[in-house]
Amino acid sequence: MKPPGFVAALALAAPLLAAAAAPPPEAVQSLLQWLQQSEDNEGAPFAIIDKRDARLWLFDAQRRPVAATPVLLGQAHGDISVPGIGERDMSQILPHERITPAGRFVAEPGRNASGEEIFWIDYDAAVSLHRLRPSDPAERRPQRLLSATPADNRISYGCINVPVVFFVRQLMPLFASGRGVVYLLPEILPAGLLFTPSQRPLEGAAASD
Repeated sequence: MKPPGFVAALALAAPLLAAAAAPPPEAVQSLLQWLQQSEDNEGAPFAIIDKRDARLWLFDAQRRPVAATPVLLGQAHGDISVPGIGERDMSQILPHERITPAGRFVAEPGRNASGEEIFWIDYDAAVSLHRLRPSDPAERRPQRLLSATPADNRISYGCINVPVVFFVRQLMPLFASGRGVVYLLPEILPAGLLFTPSQRPLEGAAASD
């Protein structure tokens, strides 16, 4: 009999395999075409996060697909972080302010208050990309990652949560040098406002939840 931990690891790995087998949605493919023309990733590995689909697509420096995974995102819909939100205690952040911002960000390696490795997406707004970790059981974060639709993947204060196996085996080896780029597709603003052939995307400055 396989140990419970092994079974749980397989369960979390299953959506990764399914995501990697499926072709990227149209919004991701459009951004990839733009990157092919603009070479905006500047020879660095990168991730594209489709907030509407609550999914991350990972690519190497040559823009070849590496892996994909469901993600958890900010509870509130929106594309722009509330000014000054990174200076507030998490207890003071209202539900409608818990936004994962859209745009182009350089993923900066760092550590959270518990000493765990994370990648800062927008340091000023306290938004990071990190592995799924223990939280209030009532939030059901592991179950949300495993669900069949993105409808319940909005639960964080703005940070991007990915499965532990994906963070350790896929993301860290590519982004550990500090050269990783993260493109967060907007869910309300027109994508052309952030990513166009004639202008560079808006870039973020680079409490974790």
